[in-house]
Parts: sequence; structure tokens; C-alpha cells
Amino acid sequence: MTEPEAPPTDFVRDIVRGDVADEKNDGKVATRFPPEPNGYLHIGHAKAICVDFGIAREFGGTCNLRFDDTNPTKESTEYVDAIKEDVRWLGFEWDGEFFASDYFEQLYEWAVHLVREGKAYVDDLPLEEVRRMRGSLTEPGEPSPHRDRSVEENLDLFARMRAGEFANGEKTLRAKIDMAAANTNLRDPVLYRILHSPHHRTGDTWCIYPMYDWAHGQSDAIEGITHSICTLEFEIHRPLYEWFLEQLKPLGVAQPRQIEFARLNLTYTMMSKRRLLELVEGGHVAGWDDPRMPTLGGLRRRGYTPESITRFATDLGVTKFNSTTDMVVLENALRNHLNKVAPRFMAVLRPLKVVVTNYPEGESEELEAVNNPEDESAGTRTVPFSRVLYIERDDFMEDAPRKFFRLSVGREVRLRYAYFVTCTDVVKDESGEIVELHCTYDPATRGGDAPDGRKVKGTLHWVSAEHAVPAEVRLYDHLFATENPAAEEDWLEHLNPTSLEVVEDAMLEPNLAGQEPGFRCQFERLGYFAVDPDTTDEKPVFNRAVTLRDSWAKAKKKGG
Repeated sequence: MTEPEAPPTDFVRDIVRGDVADEKNDGKVATRFPPEPNGYLHIGHAKAICVDFGIAREFGGTCNLRFDDTNPTKESTEYVDAIKEDVRWLGFEWDGEFFASDYFEQLYEWAVHLVREGKAYVDDLPLEEVRRMRGSLTEPGEPSPHRDRSVEENLDLFARMRAGEFANGEKTLRAKIDMAAANTNLRDPVLYRILHSPHHRTGDTWCIYPMYDWAHGQSDAIEGITHSICTLEFEIHRPLYEWFLEQLKPLGVAQPRQIEFARLNLTYTMMSKRRLLELVEGGHVAGWDDPRMPTLGGLRRRGYTPESITRFATDLGVTKFNSTTDMVVLENALRNHLNKVAPRFMAVLRPLKVVVTNYPEGESEELEAVNNPEDESAGTRTVPFSRVLYIERDDFMEDAPRKFFRLSVGREVRLRYAYFVTCTDVVKDESGEIVELHCTYDPATRGGDAPDGRKVKGTLHWVSAEHAVPAEVRLYDHLFATENPAAEEDWLEHLNPTSLEVVEDAMLEPNLAGQEPGFRCQFERLGYFAVDPDTTDEKPVFNRAVTLRDSWAKAKKKGG
């Protein structure tokens, strides 16, 4: 009997465990996953999802899905729907579904409370001037000339902001904290800005919208979140998160705890939503679900499994230190999972015709093939064998060196599940290119073993030409040719020119006909592949999810 895996442990879970032991929040644990619906989720979000939902599961708590939809110019229902699909695809279900926009009225009332308490004021300075006067890490900020407006004037102006009397950018509401604070986030941050733009849920009801720092902590409080788990870039915002909650504490507002952990960074890609949007809008990729993109939609289309992604995120663990993970770690997580569960098939990407000259013309037979050597319960299938076959063009060399263990004139190899064959002749076209091989087979070696015990060093995959299914195969590789494209000013110049190769005349064994989009399998000796949504009954389309081995690591080793 397999022992159950021990739950992960890390500093975040240690904090939660300590709070539960101390019976804080009556021993309850409530987390949330709070994406902004301004783009598609990527692999970095998957780590956050696994942390937020995972901790809630482990401690018998709840996890909400909350959309921080406070910027109507960049958000849409399309992104909301895609995010929900991605979270469910990863295997998680939320306890409550909420939007920051659900709380716009409450957030406004609490902002009015701050104004009445003399803790917030309306400022006429444009945002550019607000930023300039905030100072620097070594210089204090300058107070706004409007900082000391009376409570009555601020209440009037804020109400008129809501009523739509002012143009975009004409006024803001700012918290009154400390313009000399060492943490610049405490230097009178903006709570509300004017945006005359329709919202995907509230329409034209509002023309002022809360800033993230104001909406986030208060939304946590409204939902009764006990542990607000964020990525490390929000650590410097925590004093402001706590300041806002402290000002509302007399009103009985809950006091959630913010904890930060290091975000996920991967080589050969980037996680910036803004730059991913540039890739899409600039036509550098085919869309948000392009299989080269780090989005969950792109990874799903490429052939990644939710199990491999959650295993990857769990194995990475949770730390306080920013680092970059090699893409091969993610790829290995997929290899490890698909090796266990993916059925095997034979496919020839660059066909070279082989005529087995001593095999009876017009005849064929069914041979038994193993579906998955890692899973005995997967059983077997039959594959047709006939006089004319296809093998990979790279599996033949006319003038082969001694250590070339594939097919060459006069050399004997094994055809997987079939027979030993020996190449006797080659046929070339007018340009001298080899277009056909002639081979003989040994009928006594059916199944791939010789009764006389003789051995061969090469085993090739193949497809019966008469039964082959023509297909398009898309070979995907890293989107960028440099390990850290985000660090490059001219990052678009570092796109990998060979990130996609389309093979239009691949040949598949007939068992691969009619597979539905999302079906994953191994093409023996070639890698793991998945059926693309572009597939049709007339011509299947397969995407390479990952090679059998890390070809980039081998290339780097040779180069080094």
C-alpha cells in the first residue's frame, strides 16, 4: 500500500498553523485568489492558485475567487470567463465568487469615513505631479497645496467627483498619512481616481474607481479573509494595507493578515501581462492560447496536464527569495506525468518510403503493440504492417559512420513490434535525393526478436503506407532564445526564430485517427504530443508538448 504524501511545509503554512494553534480568527482559515481580469492566467498564477487553494484545503478552510476589477479600461468578461475555466482546469473549486466591484458602495462609504476623520482629502494635482512630489527614497515628499482643505470641502468635492462633475484626472482622493515616511507608499497614496469609462459589470454607475491598495485589503476584510497571501512585490505595500485596516477598526472591520512569498519566474519566457499582451497584439504569437505562451490556455493547448503543473508548483515550494526556475523543471514535470499515463503510438514526421521487397504484394497483417510500458493495465493495440512502409528520413544514412545504429545499406535493424529488416538498395530522383529504400525482412523475427538469438542495435518506428493517416504536426520550442528576456531592453529582438516548425506531411498510424482536441499521447522516439483544436476529420493537427529529452540542455552542453 502506497503511503499518502505528507502535506508540504513552508514558512507561510507555519504562520497559518501558528495562528490556528493560537485560535486567531476562532481557528478558522480563509484565503482567496484575487486576479485582475485584464488578461489570461499564466504559469506564475498557477503557483499562487496552488498556494491559496492548497492552504485552504489543508487547514479545512475556504478559498474565494475574487476578481479585482477596479480598472474598467483594461478588464472584460472575456477574461473573467477564461480565469474561471483555468482555475477549474487545474482542479480547484472556489467557495465564493466575488468581485471588487461588488463592494464599490461600501468602499466609497469607508472612504467618506476617512474624509470625516481627517484622514483623506481631495487633491487637484494631476497624477504626474502627485508622483513627482512624492519624493524619493532619500528625499521626503512635498505636501500638496490642497492637503489642508476642510473636512466639509473635501466631503463636498468627493461627492461631486462621484456625481461626475469633473473630468478624468481633474481630481483624486488621497489618504493623509506622512509625506516624509520612509516607505513611499505611505506618502499620501491615491485612493480614488476619476475614470469616465463603462465597467464590465457596473456599466456607467460609477465614474470614480478605487485604487488597488484601497480596494484589496478592504475586500479581504469584507469577505472575512484571514490570510491574504500575496507575491513578494506587495511586501512594501503591507504597511499601507495595515494602515487602512487600522483606520477602519473602530467600525468593526476585520483585520486580515497579509503574507508574501516569492513569485515564479521561468527561463525562456516572461510573466508580464503587459508584455504578453504586446506579443498578442503585435502578431508575434497566434493569441493568448498560442502553445508557446506561458498562459495556462497556451500550456493546455500545447498538451500540458493540470497534474503536471500542480506537481511542478508544489515541488517548487514557497520561499521568501526571488529566483528563476529553469524551464526544464516544468518540462520534466510534464514528462514524468505523461510517461505514466500517455498511450504510445507510432508517427513518422518526415517520411521516407520503404519497400519490403520480399513481403507479399497486396497483403497486410495486424501486429500487437504495447500501449504503455509503464502501465500494464493500458493493454495492447494492433497496428497494420504491409509491403510499403514509412520510416523517419533521419533514420537512414547511405554512408553511415560506425556508430550510426539506424538503417544503412547492408545493415539490419528492428522495426518496432514487427520484424528485422535489412536495406538492400536505394532509389534516387534526378537531383540525387533518396526517395525510396528497398529492404528485405526476416519472417522468423515477427514481434521483434530473432529465434537464433542474433541482436541488432537499432530499433525504428514506422507506419504502414497503405494505412497511414496524413497529419499536420506543429513542433514548438521556447518562445525566446535568451534565458531572461525580461531583462533585455530590446526583448522582442530575442524571440526564438525556430520556436515553431510546421510539418505538413507527417504520417500517423491509423489508431490516431479521430482523436478529440486535448488528447495526449507519446509518438514513440519523438516526444509527447496533443491534438490541437484546429484538427479536422480530413487532417488531424498535433502539437508537440515536449520532447522525450531536454534538447536545449544537450545543445548548451555541446556549446560549452
